[in-house]
Amino acid sequence: MKMGLLVFMRNVLLALCLFLVLGFLYYSAWKLHLLRWEDSNSVVLSSDSVGRSIGSEYDKLGFLLKLDSKLPPELVSKYGNMSEGVCKPGYASALMTAIFPKFSKPAPMFLDDSFRKWAKIRDFLPPFGIKGQDNLIKAILSVTKNYHLTPTLDSLSCKRCIIVGNGGILANKSLGLKIDDYDIVIRLNSAPVKGFEKDVGGKTTMRITYPEGAIQKPEQYEKDSLFVLAGFKWQDFKWLKYIVYKEKVSASDGFWKSVATHVPREPHEIRILNPYFIQEAAFSFIGLPFNNGLMGRGNIPTLGSVAITMVLHNCDEVAVAGFGYDMNSPNAPLHYYENIRMSAIKESWTHNIQREKEFLRKLVKARVITDLTCGI
Repeated sequence: MKMGLLVFMRNVLLALCLFLVLGFLYYSAWKLHLLRWEDSNSVVLSSDSVGRSIGSEYDKLGFLLKLDSKLPPELVSKYGNMSEGVCKPGYASALMTAIFPKFSKPAPMFLDDSFRKWAKIRDFLPPFGIKGQDNLIKAILSVTKNYHLTPTLDSLSCKRCIIVGNGGILANKSLGLKIDDYDIVIRLNSAPVKGFEKDVGGKTTMRITYPEGAIQKPEQYEKDSLFVLAGFKWQDFKWLKYIVYKEKVSASDGFWKSVATHVPREPHEIRILNPYFIQEAAFSFIGLPFNNGLMGRGNIPTLGSVAITMVLHNCDEVAVAGFGYDMNSPNAPLHYYENIRMSAIKESWTHNIQREKEFLRKLVKARVITDLTCGI
């Protein structure tokens, strides 16, 4: 009897030791990979590297010229026989790498307390980096103390993500239930949910915005969602510090329109978007003017393209809805939630909509992302 118990206990201890060793090895490999991302200088952009061709099969940005909706042969065996509706691990990044070999994963969604080590962003001013913002960011992170998604979402072995754009193309499509079926639902700026659930769903995992784009009425915020700042200028980080510390927001801090003075979120529900995604979207994916790494005319990507860039690094399957402006239909609604028409769009000083459209069409054509509203 005692001998049997001893054998049982020995087996349990061996199994536990094996589990701990494997867990340690997995964590170490992940951390080493992340540290490579933090400290590597190999892909820091310069005016010489932007737009460099990597071969006759590729365009000047490095995208495959002949895009195909069929799975590449090397991925057919991995994904070709998977059942419809089953999440495909690593699917989006595998397809992205197939059409853009320079793509590397992972890149953390949000800044954490090691942000000053991240070589890819520390030498760039906002919006492409964090240079000059160390003290503000440190002060914010010392209070928020959370740098990931929720524990439940982080534990998923495969994540299906959707970015819900604000386009009028979403109206009357009845996609609400389909949108809510995704693990992570990302919304942008102040686009409302209440009253539009049939078309846009009711679930919000995170809302990415900047001060001028944030919801100004606290009662319009959804419960249980993360508030994520995309910092496009130094004033944006200062604004977030006001919000986190519940200090009075000064309207004279260089904002180009009125901003929210209160965000009904506790500090642990607030994040700072990794500005690398703004940098990568602008220069690597869309090919906007580098301008010595400074904000300039026509070199800022829209928040939609930034969000797509973020999820390509962090989600297994990626979809969008509400993207695309049809300039041939001037009377079509610009946004799903208001009566402003497409004709109201003026030439943007900061964005290059045509270049972005070319980038997004590449992703759709190669099935890197799924466009539920077929507007891209």
